[in-house]
Amino acid sequence: MYRREFLKSSALGFLGFCFKDDILKFRNGMHKRKIPKSGELLPVVGVGTWQTFDVGETASEMAPLKEVLRLLIENGGSVIDSSPMYGRSEKVAGQLIKDLGIRKSIFCATKVWTNGREAGIRQMEQSMDLMNANPMDLMQIHNLVDWKMHLPVLRDWKEKGKIRFIGITHYHEGAFDQVEQVMKKEPLDFIQINYSIRSRDAENILLPLARDKGIAVLINQPFESGSLFSYVKGKKLPEWAKEFDCNSWAQFFLKFILSNSYVTCVIPGTDNPKHLIDNVQAGFGRFPDDAMKKRMVDLINGF
Repeated sequence: MYRREFLKSSALGFLGFCFKDDILKFRNGMHKRKIPKSGELLPVVGVGTWQTFDVGETASEMAPLKEVLRLLIENGGSVIDSSPMYGRSEKVAGQLIKDLGIRKSIFCATKVWTNGREAGIRQMEQSMDLMNANPMDLMQIHNLVDWKMHLPVLRDWKEKGKIRFIGITHYHEGAFDQVEQVMKKEPLDFIQINYSIRSRDAENILLPLARDKGIAVLINQPFESGSLFSYVKGKKLPEWAKEFDCNSWAQFFLKFILSNSYVTCVIPGTDNPKHLIDNVQAGFGRFPDDAMKKRMVDLINGF
């Protein structure tokens, strides 16, 4: 709620959809980073769909999400991440991608989230149909559910061209030891893990390991389900944030993550076009250096 209040009181909020022209000053390009296994460049800010895209079929429910995806592409992003776990999110995303005609501009990522080989195959086929993605750009094993069963299927599908990249995901530090073991033993293209300015365990092992193994990294939970905004409620963004081209608390949190060069892309979820514009600006301009990152952490820990 605080983020909505903040944007309403800011110039960004007052501009509404008209403020897209103001973003043109950043159009020297969103930063991109390589997918190590292919060399393909991926824009550093995408969008997640957990909760936010799980809506009905009415025009009023679909319209803001359609604008979110339109603005993502218009401002240089491409990654949209979903899962069968997210209710109607895959279907909604697929329909909007089709309506906007942006499939060639979108990097579609989803997950398999079930037990058993045949159930996994059925679920993945359904996900590809729902998201209008054949091939699927990235298929991940959600929270490592039955990963030993699903991973051989993912490898086979990759060889056959049904999916382009394979990966594993988790959302909690308690699973990092298991994620580490899978990364060490299995050839992966991507991992997706949580990482934020207040939850930095990924810096210790998983991010350096991803670098060493040539694994791309997607970051979920960058705002810790929105709880980070409670720490800065009523607090003014420090003037020194301008030194790394930061104009909001959302950008502050995202630029901290993206300052780690081992991170490929961060995927904050949103159903709000204004928030989308705010988020993607984190992918432009300068990122904080190590000294500035320490200053950022000290500031947030002091609140």
